[in-house]
Amino acid sequence: MPLLAALPTIWIVLIVIGVAVLLFVIFGAGIYNRLVVLRNRLENAFSQIEVQLKRRYDLIPNLVETVKGYMKHERETLEAVITARNQAVGAMQGAAANPGDPAAMKALAASEQGLSGVLGRLFALSEAYPDLKANQNMAQLTEELTATENKVSFARQAYNDAVTAYNTYRQSFPPVIFAGMFGHPQDAELLEFDRAQISEAPKVSF
Repeated sequence: MPLLAALPTIWIVLIVIGVAVLLFVIFGAGIYNRLVVLRNRLENAFSQIEVQLKRRYDLIPNLVETVKGYMKHERETLEAVITARNQAVGAMQGAAANPGDPAAMKALAASEQGLSGVLGRLFALSEAYPDLKANQNMAQLTEELTATENKVSFARQAYNDAVTAYNTYRQSFPPVIFAGMFGHPQDAELLEFDRAQISEAPKVSF
């Protein structure tokens, strides 16, 4: 006699339910693990941006110290650079605490736009100071800033690729049904800069 035929109906129902629950758990675990992997990749990609931005922020005080001896009448611009730099540091720390958070990423993009603007103004003013343009330390800092900006650009592209992969999977079916329950309630935010010059360091001719 077949095994199932020998079992009471209630046991057959319980077995079917148990198998269904097991398959559901396995299926859900697969979705959960995939979301975790993609989220970790996103956070790791942002950490690479963070490394390069920290390097950029560390270079700026040295830049200000170098130019202020030559640009004594540009105190307002120098103060604006330091203020914008400090604001960017705060925004970056907020974004690092929760990579992908829409508000934090928009704040970081806005602060980087502001910092790029005042740096561009500083470099434009430096054109009027031949001795500063000939300063070796100034040339080195400019070169390091340019290299750092290029690294930021590459790191930002890698981050945005990771965000796109995460969002695409999270929005697909059936992960979209489970994402909120698994601690992924919203899409991650891309890091977009409104001004192209943020991705490229201001160029100065020496």
